[in-house]
This record gives sequence, structure tokens and C-alpha cells, in this order.
Amino acid sequence: MAFAHEEAAPLPSAEGREVIEKALATLPMSPGVYRMLDAKGDALYVGKARQLRKRVYNYTQVNRLPDRLKRMVFETRSLEVITTASEAEALLLEANLIKKLRPRFNIVLRDDKSYPWLVITEDQPYPQITKHRGERRKGASYWGPFASAWAVNQTLTALQRVFLLRSCRDSVFNTRDRPCLLHQIRRCSAPCVDRISQEDYGDLVRQAKQFLSGETPSIQRKLAREMEEAAEALEFERAAAIRDRIRGLTHVQGRDRINMEGVGDADVVAVHQAAGQCCVQVFFFRGGRNNGNRAFFPSHARQDIPPEEVLESFLAQLYDDLPPPPLVLISHDLPEAALLAEALTLKAQALGSSRRVEVHAPKRGDKRAAVEHAATNAREALERKLAEGATQAVLLEGVASVFDLPAVPERIEIYDNSHIQGTNAYGVMVVAGPGGFIKPAYRKYSIKGPITPGDDFAMMREVFERRFGRALKEDPEREDGGWPDLVLIDGGLGQLNAAREILAEMGVHDIPLVAVAKGPDRDAGREWFHRPGLDPIQLPPRDPVLYYLQRLRDEAHRFAITTHRAGRSKSLVRSELDEIPGVGTAIKRRLLNHFGSSRGVRNAGLEDLENSPGIGPSMARRIYEHFHPGVVASRGGAG
Repeated sequence: MAFAHEEAAPLPSAEGREVIEKALATLPMSPGVYRMLDAKGDALYVGKARQLRKRVYNYTQVNRLPDRLKRMVFETRSLEVITTASEAEALLLEANLIKKLRPRFNIVLRDDKSYPWLVITEDQPYPQITKHRGERRKGASYWGPFASAWAVNQTLTALQRVFLLRSCRDSVFNTRDRPCLLHQIRRCSAPCVDRISQEDYGDLVRQAKQFLSGETPSIQRKLAREMEEAAEALEFERAAAIRDRIRGLTHVQGRDRINMEGVGDADVVAVHQAAGQCCVQVFFFRGGRNNGNRAFFPSHARQDIPPEEVLESFLAQLYDDLPPPPLVLISHDLPEAALLAEALTLKAQALGSSRRVEVHAPKRGDKRAAVEHAATNAREALERKLAEGATQAVLLEGVASVFDLPAVPERIEIYDNSHIQGTNAYGVMVVAGPGGFIKPAYRKYSIKGPITPGDDFAMMREVFERRFGRALKEDPEREDGGWPDLVLIDGGLGQLNAAREILAEMGVHDIPLVAVAKGPDRDAGREWFHRPGLDPIQLPPRDPVLYYLQRLRDEAHRFAITTHRAGRSKSLVRSELDEIPGVGTAIKRRLLNHFGSSRGVRNAGLEDLENSPGIGPSMARRIYEHFHPGVVASRGGAG
């Protein structure tokens, strides 16, 4: 699927309506996508059209536009277009640009999480089943998507119980000499120690794929026959094992299902609006099973925007990075349902599917019941979010009152750092706002400069210089909402003074700073809050604002510790193997695949190293001497 690009040159700055009127003379009557840009060149709005000139002309009729689009036209200073071969291609391109540019006047699906999948490898004698995120690779079958890690873990556990497939990494599989715990609890057939033949294991893999494709009844019938044959042959232990597999399969079939007869792969999507906000609930069905559900809260989907418009924009963006199923069941009739179905079919064909995609709003039957169930979930999720938002608003008002802020903070940044005697030093930034923690805005800073053990001030300086130096460069006028209304620092008066000095050197004088110092004996609830030029204060032990500030501080601490541990783990692997002269990526991979871990390499004897695939005698001796300096190498074991 290719797009023909014909971009018009940006027009000179003028009032928005005049800009659009001047652009009309050069716009084609072909399908395509248009972008309204502001004075800085940032996208205000992205739209698609069957006829670009006719569609863009509507924006010159300002009095007929809703208030949202009137503001957009007023701020427009240039316009760009991209022509496409069809309106369906324009719809796909529009969704892609909206997700990438996130214009202020579009409905934007903010979904930074990737979706988990189940993967069964196909390029091994004994395929592995595991969960996967990220890009696909060749030599594997993928099943999904699943709505959450919990949903994929539930299915993975069920598959292990019924089909006994291995889930261990190749490095572990290749070095086992006895069955692991999963075999003991009957969740693996132990192919690592030849407890099952390759042919029988391949049969289990085929059954697992049939199950994931929705062919459960045929698998149950086959297992029932095998159980009867084993019982007739007096192989009671084998018959009992098959019986347990049948029970596991029955349990999976009966758990958390919505009845939709004859539907294999489908997504059920429903939208609910209330109090000026919107929630879209999506249930993923694959192979007739419920792969979980997820609630979305699109940005800019206000009450004045019809639910049909919200749903149409949402679906186009949802499937920008997901393969669409053959059937999408929706809660509202869409004016352009046929166009959306055509666009999703193009998307599916580009991914190798030969089936058409149907977008349908059912009116009766099991499918309608499934949509109503999704709509109920959307309403309840929005109600919870509104309740949490109300509580959050009260807490933020309390923070503004306690610290004498000029307004209720929209963005609070919390800073912490973690290191061990100056090594693997990291600083982190956690962000919170009216909707809770804003995890896509979290940042981690690997400290580059040399750090004296205990010198937290130097770490803070580097973090602040990098964070606010970038903000001064990219958004000096503070128009994009990326500047904090309050900065919290984990520390006392010394950290506060250091932070104020660092910001002053950068010319930033107006950001409220608060340092949170632990109380006597480091007791939670007795924290001191330090502010520039004011006496420190303590809040009442049961004050909800105190609990909220503690939660912010604890989240920053958690993120700092997690970041530090991840960095330290990587550095330990590097120090164990990468510091050995002559050991590059290929040799390290061979060692880890053979011994399972760097500890296994360290404890290996010289003879074990020499017998490793791709490791010759000289390299084996070099590795052994690195871990055992001054020890005479022998071929019996370490030391």
C-alpha cells in the first residue's frame, strides 16, 4: 500500500481563514490528507477527504463550524496536503499522522503500551511457548493480541497445563540434566531430558495451535479417545494424566466467556460519554475465546463531539499498529462504516490476510449482548475515572493550599536518585497530574559524570541541567504544557538549596520547589517539607494531602530503585564477560547459551570451557584465567 506524496509549500503567515482561502486555489480534487499548522509549524489538526479542495473549503465557512474548529481555524497559519490513491488510504494515513503528531484539535488515542502476544517457535526441534511484546521475527507463530499481561499469563498457564509445552529459554533448555519443577507439577512434558519423543511433542504443538485457532471440540474428542485407550490398556497413570488435561481444557472453556456463537476472531468496541469525558472499551476475541479487555480514554473527546465521531477516529487509530480481525462489533452506527471497513481490509491485506473486515453495529442476539456488555464496562470504567479524578482534584487543591501555589498544579515532577557508592548512578523523574501518575512522561537519567560516593548534589545538578536545559531549548515560551507547576525533591534543606542554585544558574526562577525530608528515625508520617526562604513544616499525621505527597515520593523512589537494579544487572553481565580480552558478542552468546548464565561460565572448569561449542583451547584458557587469576588451570573444575 503506497501513498503518493504531493505536499504544498507552507503559505505565508496570515489570519487562519485567509490562509485557507489562499490554499484553495492550489488544492486538487483528489483524495488525501490535510494538516493545519500553527505559527511554529506544529500540527493543529489532521483530516482526510475524498476531495481535498471541497473538504478544506468548508473551513472557510467559519460561522457553520463548532467552537472547537473555530479555534483551530483562528490559530492556523499554514496548510499542507498529501494526496492518496483512494479515500480509504487517506483514512489510514490520517490515523497514522494523528497518532504520530497528536494534534490539539483531533481526538487522539494515547496508548503508549504495546500489546502482549503468545508466541510458539517453529525453528526448533522442541518449540517453546512464551509471551512476547515488540516486533515479530521469522520462525515463530503469533497468537493475539491480548488486552493485558494478566490475560496472556492466564492463557499461557492454561496451555502449559493442557498441552505441556516448554516455556523455558533455550539457554536453560540446552543445559538441563533433570526435569524442572514445571514437570513435577504437570505443566511441562520435560523434552529437555527426553521424557517425550520429538514426534509426540510435535503432536502437542499441533494441538495447542488448534486450540488457539478455536478447534477445541476436536481436541477434546481426541483426548477422550486417548484416555479410554489408556484405561483399556491398564495404563492408569497415563489415563489420569490425560484426564487432568481434559479437566484443564474444560476449565479454560468455561472461564470468563461471553457467548457469541459462530464468532471466531472479533473485537467488540463500545463508547460511553459523561461529564465531558469519554471511555472506549475494547474486548479482544480470538479463536472464540476472550483475550481480555482494555479501557481507553481518548484525548480531546469532549461531550460536544458525537460518539460516532469518537468511535470512528478511535478505530482507525487502534488498528494503526494492530492487525484488524475479520469482524469489529461496535456500539453505534457509523456514517462511514463502509469506508472504515474498506480501509481496515487494506490494512489486513497489507499484513498478509485475505479476508475482508466487517464493521457492524448489531441490533439483536448474542452479538448485541456482547456489545452491551462492553458498553457497561465502558460506563463503569468512566465512572471510576471520574470518581478518582474528583478525589485527585481535591488533593491537588490541598497541595496548592499547603505550599501557597498560585494555582492548582497541572503537572508535578518528583526527582530521586539511586546508586551504590557512586556506581551505576541513575536519577529519575516521575510526573503526576489531575489524572494520576503520567507514566509516559517518566524519565531516567544515567549519570555520565564521575560521582563521588555520597555526592547527591552532583547527581542532581546533572539531572536538572539535562532536564531543564532541554526544556529551555525546545519550549522556552512554556506553551506545550511540559513545564512543571511544582517540583518535589527527595531530600532536606541542602538538596533544596542546591536545586534552587542550579535552576537560578539556568535562569529559571519561578518554579516552586519543595524538598521532602524524612522525619525522626525516618518514620513515614513525620516528614518535613522545606521551601525556599520559609520555615519547614509538617502536616498532620492523618492528612490526606500528606498521604498523597508520600505516594508521590514513594513512586519516585520505586522508579529509581527499579531503574538502578536494571542498570546494575546489565553492568554485572558486562563486567563478567565483556571485560575478558577477545570475548566479543558472538563468543559471549555461545557461552551464555551453553552455561546458562555468567555465573555458570565463572564456575566452569577448563575442560568444560574447552568443550563448549565454538570455544577453542586458547580462548578457554583465557576465560578460565580471567576468573581464576593466579590459579594453575586444570581440567577437573574451578580452582
